[in-house]
Amino acid sequence: MAIKAMDLFEAYKADKLPKDQAYIVSSFINTQNGYSIYEIISYSGVKAIYPDGDGLTFQSSGKKMHVLSEPATYSHKATEPYLRDKEEQIPLRFAELDMITAKNQIKIYFSKKPIESLSSFTIARPKGLNISFVFYDMPDIYDTLTKFFEQTFNKDAGIPQADSKKVAKDAVATIEKLMSFKSDFSS
Repeated sequence: MAIKAMDLFEAYKADKLPKDQAYIVSSFINTQNGYSIYEIISYSGVKAIYPDGDGLTFQSSGKKMHVLSEPATYSHKATEPYLRDKEEQIPLRFAELDMITAKNQIKIYFSKKPIESLSSFTIARPKGLNISFVFYDMPDIYDTLTKFFEQTFNKDAGIPQADSKKVAKDAVATIEKLMSFKSDFSS
């Protein structure tokens, strides 16, 4: 059976990072308050991949989408996401995000459209419970991403199962529509 996903840094060490058409998903979870940020990057046509400090730099264009899970008790709810402390910051305003409120009052925000990186991007090595996975372009890639997000939203971000399914489905629909490998990413 073909590999659908792999730890990004293990894939790099094993020389199994695709140079064309893949997704990278990284999570940044605050274990003290449940605040979670997910970054999803689609890339294609890589010129080079190399270690850079404590991360990997891809010389490639890419598209980045953010998903933010904010616990009901989060004390900086009114602060625009791009103005929050560095560990809790994403480069977007509320107006650039769709929002769903879960049954347990967790707010989940996700990008309405991806941010484009035209020359290169760097993925930091995950620490603690954080992860960075590469998802290979397979016929069932969007089903794989949906299942992954359902599980991580539920288990890591504390979002109820029914809400995790809805948010995963909505986020992956945006990924498929705006970050797939059609037209501007075709080689």
